[in-house]
Amino acid sequence: MTSATAKVRQLTPHWVVMFVAMFLALGVADRALGGLGLAASLALVLGIAVAYPFVVRALGVAPPVWQR
Repeated sequence: MTSATAKVRQLTPHWVVMFVAMFLALGVADRALGGLGLAASLALVLGIAVAYPFVVRALGVAPPVWQR
């Protein structure tokens, strides 16, 4: 079992990439659609948060903490 500090160090780059992807997607959607409501914004963010680990695993760059 790895320590909490080691887990955070493994996950930090992925959290950063995920948050950047969320902000970019929100910005693109806002510009393309002229504004999103709260529910649509939350759905977009939730979709990225759920899909990101699956995509990272499929690409083979998942941190060891996410390995099954």
